[in-house]
Amino acid sequence: MVAALALAVLSAFSVSAQRRRAAAPKTAKTAIPRVERAVPFHVGETLTYDVSWSSFVTAGTAVTTVREKKPSFNSTAYYIVAEGRPTPLVAKLYSLYYKMDTLLDSYTLLPQRGAVYSEEGSRHRLKVTRFDRAAGKVFFEYQTATTVKSDFTASPVVQDALSAIYLWRAIPMAAGDRITMPVSDSGTTYKVQMDVGKPEQVRTPLGEMSAVRLKPSVFDASGQPVGRNMAIWISDDARRLPIKFQAELPIGSFVLVLRDAR
Repeated sequence: MVAALALAVLSAFSVSAQRRRAAAPKTAKTAIPRVERAVPFHVGETLTYDVSWSSFVTAGTAVTTVREKKPSFNSTAYYIVAEGRPTPLVAKLYSLYYKMDTLLDSYTLLPQRGAVYSEEGSRHRLKVTRFDRAAGKVFFEYQTATTVKSDFTASPVVQDALSAIYLWRAIPMAAGDRITMPVSDSGTTYKVQMDVGKPEQVRTPLGEMSAVRLKPSVFDASGQPVGRNMAIWISDDARRLPIKFQAELPIGSFVLVLRDAR
């Protein structure tokens, strides 16, 4: 549930800048220092969402947390986790638990590794995606009763479902922009196109908030659209909080609304 919705509402792009520098003497080599990207989130940030699904006004809760910032894959990364659970009533009908996590490089804001763990009744599954930027490849592993592995080439700026949402919070945007980004999920690369709208007022349990409405369009490897009636609202204040998601998917209509932000 959480993985499908996250994929439906995510997108991102890479930003590059060039600056002129005075030429150094030919005999001198000056290393350009790596600089961590400025982000609107912090270690410890926890966002809690109410989830409605089809006829269930409150079907569950989704929580995303920036757990820590740590050395990772010869760099530094934010370890971000998203978990989804149904309400006790829905759990009687559908026993579900979802966990997504990503290691988001603090210098490039590209994922190093991402995973999705799910429990659906007695069925447990783990999907792990590792990104090799130098080789331009993605390594995917699917674990159930058995383990299946695959690898494929991908764009050097490919994201995973969860990392893309946090990258979206960190990049500049303006009404009328259209941004396209490849996203890898479950061993498949999707093309995500995001159209940026104007700020509007959105009602949440935290009160009315001004937010930019983003309209994503998601296409699979064959160019077929995935989902419909999708939108994400990002607050236009300094925290750039994702305050609302909505999507119509084959398994039902979902709406997530921010209930608490710490």
